[in-house]
This record gives sequence, C-alpha cells and structure tokens, in this order.
Amino acid sequence: MEKIMNITKEDLAKMTLPYLKSLDHETLVDISFELRNVVIGLLERLEKNSKNSSNPPSSDNPYKKKPKDKEPESSDDEDKKDGEESHPEKPNDSPRPEPERNPGRQPGSQGFWRSETPVPEQIISHYPEQCPCCNRHLNIPDKASPYMGYYVFELEKTDSGIRISCCLHHYYIIMCECGQEVKSSPGQGYVSHQDGRKKDLKLTEYVMTGPMLVTFIAALSVRYRMSRPKIREFLMYWFGLELSVGTIDRCIREAGVACFPVVEELIDELQKEDVVHLDETPWNEKGVLKWMWVAVSCTIAIYLIGTRKKEELLKLITEAFLGWLVTDGYMAYRDHEKRQRCLAHLIRKAVALTGAVDEKAQKMGDWLLKELRCLIKTMAEYGEDNKKKCSPILARLKKACNLGAKEDHAKLKALANEILNDWDAVVAFVKNPDLPPTNNEAERALRHAVISKRISFGTRTSEGSKAYAALLSVIETCRLRNQNPWDFISQVISLGRKGIAPGSIPLFS
Repeated sequence: MEKIMNITKEDLAKMTLPYLKSLDHETLVDISFELRNVVIGLLERLEKNSKNSSNPPSSDNPYKKKPKDKEPESSDDEDKKDGEESHPEKPNDSPRPEPERNPGRQPGSQGFWRSETPVPEQIISHYPEQCPCCNRHLNIPDKASPYMGYYVFELEKTDSGIRISCCLHHYYIIMCECGQEVKSSPGQGYVSHQDGRKKDLKLTEYVMTGPMLVTFIAALSVRYRMSRPKIREFLMYWFGLELSVGTIDRCIREAGVACFPVVEELIDELQKEDVVHLDETPWNEKGVLKWMWVAVSCTIAIYLIGTRKKEELLKLITEAFLGWLVTDGYMAYRDHEKRQRCLAHLIRKAVALTGAVDEKAQKMGDWLLKELRCLIKTMAEYGEDNKKKCSPILARLKKACNLGAKEDHAKLKALANEILNDWDAVVAFVKNPDLPPTNNEAERALRHAVISKRISFGTRTSEGSKAYAALLSVIETCRLRNQNPWDFISQVISLGRKGIAPGSIPLFS
C-alpha cells in the first residue's frame, strides 16, 4: 500500500471502527504510522510559541502561567544539605538570576537637557486678584517683577494645519494694603497615587506641555497606536520639538487620569439606558492575565480593565440598571433576567460543526446553522408579523437541539445543550423586535483595543490600565455622540489642571 501523503476529512470519515477491523495487519500498520506522523506534526504546531518559533508573543496562550524561577541554593557550608559534599573546584553552571530592572530611565544613566533656551512668542502674566485675608481687590502695580515663570509648548490649529507655539508664563506677588503678601500660583488638581513610584502624577498647570499638545500625544498613542519613541521622533522631525520619552509617557497618563471624573458620570448615565451590549477580551497587565470589559449603548461606551469575576461587571452594570443586556454565553451575565444572547457566537460554533469529521455532526451543524440564520432573516424582514413566521422556525430549532443533545459528538452535544439551557435569552429578540440578535456593537468596540494589545502587549500598572480605559471610553463616547473627542479631552485636561470638575459630553452637535 502506498503511503498516504495528505489525509483529508473524507479519509478520516471513512476510518470507522468496522473499517479498521477489516484491514490486514500490514495495511493497518502503514495507516497507523501515517496517522502517527500527522499527530506529531499537530503536536509540534501546538508547542510553538514566541520563544521557539517566529510567532509573536501575542500568540502565546494567556492562560498558561510562566514557570517560577527556582531560587539558587546558598554555597555556604552551613546551608548545604546533610550528606552533600562540597566541590569548590567545580564552577556553578546554574545561571545567576538577573536583577529586576525598573522601567524607564535607570539611576546613574546620562541625562538630557535643552541646549538652548526656548524663545517665547508670548508672555502671559498671572496676578493675584483678591486678598484671602481682607477680601480686598488687589491693584496691579506699575512696576512688578515675577517671582517665577515657566515655558509651555502648545499645539495650535491654524487655517492651513497645526503648529507648535511657545509661551512664557509669569507669576507675581502683590502686597495688599492690609500688609499681606498675596501670591499667584499655577493651578493644581487631582493627584494619582501609584505604589512604588517615586513621584505621584499630579494634574497641574506647572508643566511644559499645554492641554492640546497633551491631547495630541495621547491621540498618537491610544488612537493611532504609536510607541513613545516613535512619538518622540515624530514630534522632533515634523515640529522641531524635543520631548523626552518620560514626558511623553506622562502626557498620555495625564490625559487618561483627567478623564476619570467623566467616566464616573458616564457609568451613572449608562444605568438609564434601555439596551446595553457587553463583551470582554483578555488583557495583559505587566504579564498578569486581566480582562478588558466594554459596555456599549447608542450614546455611551465604557471600558474597564480588571479581573473576569462578576464583581468587575457590577462596576459597569449596577442594580439600578433595568434595561436589556446583549451578551455572549459567559455565566457572569446570566443573573440578569432581561438578556438577549448573541446569535453570532452560536452561528460560528454551528459553522465549525459543518466542518466536522463525523458525518452526522456535519448534518446537524447544517441544520442548526440554517435555523439560526433563518430566524434572524425572518425577524429582519417581517417586523410585527414575526411571531407567526418564527413559530415553525423555533420549533425546528428546538427539535434539532433536543436531537443533538442526545448525540455522542462532544461539540454537537455542547452546542445543543448551550442553546437549550439559555433558550429564553436566545429567542428574546423574537418577543422584543427592538432587540438586536447579535452583540456586534460590543465586538466592534473592542477591535481597536485588541489590535493595540498585540502591538504594545498591554499595560504595566493599574493606573496605566485605568487611564487607558478612561481614554477609550471618552473617545468612543464622543464618536457615538458625533463630538470631536480631542477638543473635549483638551478642555477636560485644562479644567483638571485648575482643580475644576469637567462637564459632561454633549449628546449631539
């Protein structure tokens, strides 16, 4: 018998138990050996990862934990085990553990500073207006010298494009008639604390980057997925502006931190919505598997990075929410009574069954696929008359599931039971025609985040995760409300640096 070079599904379908028993010994050995080679190839493909192949790190299994490095044993005699002999002449072959390296600039490394003093195009003077002791209005003297000043680079929109401008801010001290010295100072707002960080992130006007420039840098990173070094290169070559990678990183985090109050207000607004789409996707936070959640309605999109536990869901959908949820089959969603199950997930599983090796599983998969698609099409075409048209479809679908649940094929049985166990949620859109049958809105909302994760491999701190999710929430909500997200975020940063609470996002322009 000739060796089988390519085994197809049709070949595997023919290899039933009676067929194999009917073969002679030599033919059975040849087929077994060929199947062994196929299994070896599949196992080698499964064992491929970013360390032993050219596959990117994003293709690694996120559920597989990395093995912990064993601590090296001490070489001192007092630490040696009983009965172990010392061999000083033999070198220690075990590699030394590398010391942990903190991200960013390392202590003792070469610093960078500006070779030339910036030339300001405008000097902005800040005078105190009122005495805090006597509440008297202060008069600005003719000759006054500033006690401090700093340069601010800002992005400006012009008729022909954008440009970078430089301003010099001066702050003054005025003597009140009551004898009190009143000092003007830059505004200060929210302070974000992070464990292990030497200096906390503070929203303040005493920085060298203006609100619109900070927003522009955040847009290049979050929306257009550029790395910090590439943003630095872009600003230097196209605008002649030299900023350090640390300053660029601070701008991105500041934009996200400034959006925290806006997201809190959006969560309150979300509880009043009639229909909310929910979905989640794996996310990495400094090598730890986390999950990014998204809740989308017609005018609101909120992102959240955390665990996959139900407690994270309660941060988005509270007990005050009385509307409908459109979700997949994750168990955390099933406690909500008013829920529509995403049929697109079930259709994809039925499509996978149509390509099964087992012939009966193929036919049952075709049957389930046909009924699910027919149900969606009928609801889209007939509107109010859907109940009469859908009744026979629902009966056939339930019959197919009952038959599939009795089969031995694992995937067919699992899909049939999945539909039967969640039947009310699967067919909820038949009784409520305003409900969408799929969860495509939430899946599309996660698409940019999934691409970004594959490029950047996630975030490194809890603050970074929260800031990234807040920026995505504001950007996507502005898009849903037909608003310019960058003008709004710039305004939020400007108010946040003064300690003023930002306003809500306008509904429609």
